[in-house]
Amino acid sequence: MSRTAQELRPAQELTPSWLLTAIGLAATACIAAACWTAGHVHADASLVTVARFFHVAFLVVGLGSVLAVDWFALLWLTGKRPLVGVLDTAVALQTPIWAGLGGLVVSGLFLRPDLHSPPTLVKLGLVVAVTVNGLWAHRLGQRLEAHRTGPVPRRLLVLSGLAAAVSQTGWWGASLIGFLNSQT
Repeated sequence: MSRTAQELRPAQELTPSWLLTAIGLAATACIAAACWTAGHVHADASLVTVARFFHVAFLVVGLGSVLAVDWFALLWLTGKRPLVGVLDTAVALQTPIWAGLGGLVVSGLFLRPDLHSPPTLVKLGLVVAVTVNGLWAHRLGQRLEAHRTGPVPRRLLVLSGLAAAVSQTGWWGASLIGFLNSQT
């Protein structure tokens, strides 16, 4: 009797909840520290220009990677690709997603954000939401691994769809607010 690829694959342990919580709290603290630091950084025009370039570059890397994962997920949901493709793509693109998000936070330090502006505060809230949601999506991906070649429970499908919706809303919302803020 031949064993399936799923049976040959070692069972993946879930990242402990305490670790994901600690990472989420640390990331939120880093974003708060970046906001505080941004209020004390006085970048000249040339540094702002360089930071703006890197901000856009990190947006391309981060959002582009998120879009690739979500595109493969959509192809899977429409029956055009196997779940294995989504999971492998998500694992491969974790590093550029997190690098893009981290790079956006660091380059944003030098863009003179108006931390008293309601749209800017909404943008920062979206950045925190995307960060925490990314950790949740990591956990969902680990849970989906158990269903790599079989049917996926409806609840897990709904939670994955919710994570994708939060991700898209957060990335695009923050991008739109950033664009609008750059116009004033």
